[in-house]
Amino acid sequence: MTDEAKRTADTMAAAREALEVFHEVHVDDDGALTFRHGEVPCAVQVMELSEGLTVLSLTCVVAWDLPNSADTAVAVAERAGQGLFGTLGAVRNDKGMDVTLRYAFPAEGLGSAALGTLLMLVVSTASQVRGELLMAADA
Repeated sequence: MTDEAKRTADTMAAAREALEVFHEVHVDDDGALTFRHGEVPCAVQVMELSEGLTVLSLTCVVAWDLPNSADTAVAVAERAGQGLFGTLGAVRNDKGMDVTLRYAFPAEGLGSAALGTLLMLVVSTASQVRGELLMAADA
């Protein structure tokens, strides 16, 4: 195993350990970790961007098929401006608008408690944003 592969595997194992305290975690065929925080599906991947910079990437699907309206776009944009942990994005499609929250950070060497806290800050934000957007869409 190369040094890069070992660092990536170690970081992924730490992420899995940290998440399993809170969620049932699945390992996909490609090695990604997947789990659900309430109604929000999430995926974790790890990559080494350059030697010594191992990055964990967390993607949460906040909402899907929201009304493709100016009100929804404004609600997403306003909420995106308030975020500390992650980048909120919206994509329009044939069925409406899908919203994701993405967060990437250097994770190598973080302890399980610190990693778990950081991951839970992001996924709890995703769940909160989901509730807000669904309420706004129903209004």
